[in-house]
Amino acid sequence: MTRYALRVTCASTRGIVAAISTYLAEQGCNITDSAQFDDTATGRFFMRVSFRSETGAGLEALRAGFAPVAARFGMETEFLDETRKRKVVLMVSRFGHCLNDLLYRWKIGALPIEIVAVISNHLDYQKLVVNHDIPFHCIKVTKETKPEAEAAQMRILRETGAELVVLARYMQVLSDEMCREMSGRIINIHHSFLPSFKGANPYKQAYERGVKLIGATSHYVTADLDEGPIIEQDTVRITHAQSAEDYVSLGRDVEAQVLSRAVHAHVNGRVFLNGDKTVVFPASPGSHASERMG
Repeated sequence: MTRYALRVTCASTRGIVAAISTYLAEQGCNITDSAQFDDTATGRFFMRVSFRSETGAGLEALRAGFAPVAARFGMETEFLDETRKRKVVLMVSRFGHCLNDLLYRWKIGALPIEIVAVISNHLDYQKLVVNHDIPFHCIKVTKETKPEAEAAQMRILRETGAELVVLARYMQVLSDEMCREMSGRIINIHHSFLPSFKGANPYKQAYERGVKLIGATSHYVTADLDEGPIIEQDTVRITHAQSAEDYVSLGRDVEAQVLSRAVHAHVNGRVFLNGDKTVVFPASPGSHASERMG
């Protein structure tokens, strides 16, 4: 049996769930997990349904057969093959904790992705990436060469068929053009001290101010720097007895975990854009959720 998922977004109205479940039952499909959210503030309805086809029906046939139902409710729909790994490009600069974490989770199968390339503006992690049999591309970026560098990056994304770009502490601001072209397909991670502690050494600044919570935020990239729709966040407590080095170490840990959770949610189709916010459905109990890895 094949495992599929259906994502639905539409205006909230009665009969949506019944129509979806009826259609799937008529096609010989068995629903294994379902999550839904009715946003009363916007009048939008979101739903994700996991199901198994017991008749061997393919995605194209299911998609075509569902078209009348989608049209009746004005739905935006997407059918997913849950067994297919999404093609992902990682981008990194000189901080390697998020890159190492993603590579480890990918290698042990906790992160269901296919890493098709790693792009960096430095050579620090070339050997690490190549040793994982992943293509490594070093593209230097300066103020003068930024347009050419981004053009080279976009060529790699198109040639690899990348479905998602993960900024694993890539310390370059992407252009508005790249953000628009890849809208909803670039995920970033940053510490949650903004806007209080900007610039270099934010953890040192936090230490000097006696901050008691260290956090991280993962979000979709938009033209508004670090203000895209938030996917995942977390915090860790700090005490007065911990050093500035402890702040950095704990901060890196929470950044890596939050980014991996965001990527896991996205590639499994559990994240829905809802204006400037997101709707994120939890992983089903039987999934290999990276968030349980700790």
